[in-house]
Amino acid sequence: MNQDHSRRNFIRNAAIAGIGVTLANQAPFYSYAKNKLSDNLRIGIIGLDTSHSVAFVQALNKDKANAEYMGYKVVAAYPQGSRDIQTSVERIPGYTTEVKKLGVEIVGSIKDLLKKVDVVMLETNDGRLHLEQATEVLKSGKRLFIDKPIAASLADAIAIFEVAKKYNVPIFSSSSLRFTAGAQAVVAGSVGKVLGADAYSPEKFEKTHPDLFWYGIHGVETLFTVMGTGCKTVSRFTTPGADVVVGIWEGERIGTFRGLHDGKQQYGGTVFGDKGVTTLGAYGGYDPLLIKVLEFFKTGIPPVTEKETLEICAFMEAADESKKNNGAPISMDDMYKRAKAIRK
Repeated sequence: MNQDHSRRNFIRNAAIAGIGVTLANQAPFYSYAKNKLSDNLRIGIIGLDTSHSVAFVQALNKDKANAEYMGYKVVAAYPQGSRDIQTSVERIPGYTTEVKKLGVEIVGSIKDLLKKVDVVMLETNDGRLHLEQATEVLKSGKRLFIDKPIAASLADAIAIFEVAKKYNVPIFSSSSLRFTAGAQAVVAGSVGKVLGADAYSPEKFEKTHPDLFWYGIHGVETLFTVMGTGCKTVSRFTTPGADVVVGIWEGERIGTFRGLHDGKQQYGGTVFGDKGVTTLGAYGGYDPLLIKVLEFFKTGIPPVTEKETLEICAFMEAADESKKNNGAPISMDDMYKRAKAIRK
């Protein structure tokens, strides 16, 4: 079977099924979410400094029939991302050229972008910019997906959700690792009640961001996908070859994240349940996340809760605090208190 045709059928069938499941199992977090948007949505992208932007444009725009059938297409992009992270800055010209070839109009500001689109994907690689950029979008009332990390601090993440509530606009943020088949099978009950889990992913560092926010978030998001919320304390142990972050959840459940520095760079994990033990399997690419983003744009119902997204940020900040304190356990409550003090 033709690969493009297979992808088209996969996205179409999964999206149709997924919308029904989401509507049946989740209530809207915002009254605005009760309003379904029409078909043929025009998507705008902020930030062409990440390969995610190109991947999403290729999926929706490269196959004309697919874009027309689903009713979604990326029509415009504001390319500016980070101004001081060199790896991001260097990507913008090339990625801009790539998306232009796929029919995307390049605009000079977020304000100009918002005039041309119905919904927005905030893809800027630099989480420090997300609060400012998200605020401009949310003021317009347009539904917003924020790619990982939602921000470069717990304080900014809290602020983004506060702005979303102020303007009554639904948002969500996620790593693509959340929607791998193995993780979602656990969520659906494949091993029964989850008693504990170990997750791992590559861990790269960027001096402008707390350690795990830049890339370790992929493995942390996997861990929270299967463990859920309720982490109480966090301890981190570091060697040149790896990080191990240990969380103690309510019910004295243990969840760990291993950040890989050396050796083979892969994603995965093991989940321990009262009815079985399973490994999470290989990374499934961007399509599962894209499907969830499209469902969200259509329904206005976030597939990831505010509580879980903020707890992920608190976990990652607690890991840095534990590192500074030679692996001492750090209270998640203390992280929230500190973030709220920063907001004041």
